[in-house]
Amino acid sequence: MSALHELNATAALAGLRAGDFSSEELTRAYLERIANHNARLNAYLYVAAESALQAAADADRQYTAARRTGATTPPLLGLPIAVKDVLAVAGMPATCGSRILEQFVPSYTATSVQRLLDAGVVILGKTNTDEFAMGSSTENSAYGVTLNPWDESRVPGGSSGGSAAAVAARLAPVALGTDTGGSVRQPAAFCGLTGLKTTYGRVSRYGLVAFGSSLDTVGVLAREAGDAHLILDVMGGYDPRDATTVEEIPNLAAPAGNSLAGLKIGVPQEYFIEGLSAEVETSVRVAIAQLEALGAEVLPVSLPHTEYALPVYYIIAPAEASANLARFDGVRYGLRAPQADLMDMFTHTRGEGFGPEVKRRIMIGAYALSAGYYDAYYGQAQKVRALIRQDFDNVFTKVDLIAAPATPSTAFRIGAHGSDPLEMYLEDVFTLPANLAGVPGLSLCAGFDAQGLPIGLQLLAPHFADERLLAVAAAYQSVTDWHQRGPAL
Repeated sequence: MSALHELNATAALAGLRAGDFSSEELTRAYLERIANHNARLNAYLYVAAESALQAAADADRQYTAARRTGATTPPLLGLPIAVKDVLAVAGMPATCGSRILEQFVPSYTATSVQRLLDAGVVILGKTNTDEFAMGSSTENSAYGVTLNPWDESRVPGGSSGGSAAAVAARLAPVALGTDTGGSVRQPAAFCGLTGLKTTYGRVSRYGLVAFGSSLDTVGVLAREAGDAHLILDVMGGYDPRDATTVEEIPNLAAPAGNSLAGLKIGVPQEYFIEGLSAEVETSVRVAIAQLEALGAEVLPVSLPHTEYALPVYYIIAPAEASANLARFDGVRYGLRAPQADLMDMFTHTRGEGFGPEVKRRIMIGAYALSAGYYDAYYGQAQKVRALIRQDFDNVFTKVDLIAAPATPSTAFRIGAHGSDPLEMYLEDVFTLPANLAGVPGLSLCAGFDAQGLPIGLQLLAPHFADERLLAVAAAYQSVTDWHQRGPAL
């Protein structure tokens, strides 16, 4: 049998159910990996070793009782997972990668996490993130940069870079991330993983510290599509605490088995543009040809307003962030910079607590929402956003799925974009449109470049066709082995 940390989530669960090993043994294997590698990689900000071992021991007792009585066990019983540090877990720190929340410990648990706990998971800890999920490299965390396990001189992507690095380095079999503009798909592409951005409204945002409320989604980072499916099945669904979740999820068709016969896949010309790495383009086109070989029909399509997604996103997202982050002022949460005057306390707390990128976005957002500029910027951005969504609606009347690159390049070196925020923002140029439209997206490994760095293929689907994405990814992974490769640590 493989070393326990080498098992994917599906195999780990099968082993637990069969009694091949215990949850405590599995959890200890991951805690040992974390102890050996996390100080260097900085994937975890908080390791919950004691509570994880307690939860694992409880899971083992449930398995023992079930084998004796024949009772059914919860679907994810004993499976260790990691959680991005923007999702609240009662009793664990929730820093959001920011100094302003450095001592904040929530008394509640996010609905997505609670559903996984109810299904039996063991939480290993909280993973690093760009501050308040604002970034594409995990360099913006107040608690240090996370390293890419494939090349430790490079970033793991962001903002869910800690979760991606943890899964890629075998410090967790699966992890939760969040995706506001590509923060699950881009790190999945940089770390050779399967990353699912769920449909907006599919998974509750209750307990997710808000960045852009109309864009935020909870997603999954896993080694392969089957593992991500396990998590989606449990954490999705209506939540009365989040009014944007839907009560009934449409039952949309998804391929059964490994044949893609009858499936139409659109390839948008707007995603193959100047600046796209030649190696990325080659691997993505080879992957699309592989989907065609599995039976899919590949058609050219157009999303004509794609070029406006980047400026639209960087008006809407900062505008929503400036409103959401107004609550962090030293009164109720985390850091407080004591001053004689209340207003001075507010300004000093926010000045000392927020990092440069968060301050930049708050200023952009406050400007876009200010009197006299609201209609010119925020109002116009919302109108163009409607056109971007309409593009997707039109294309999905002709095809079942869209295939495109996840990122313009492979993982870049730490500090490469440190002096130019616009260059950093361009890293998300292929992932932002899905968030503006609210559709689901997935990145999966489609090869490696000459430097041994993973390349991501992005799949996009109509609203609530998340299972279709996972089914097509599983079919691709049934005839390729890119997803089975791991970095040497």
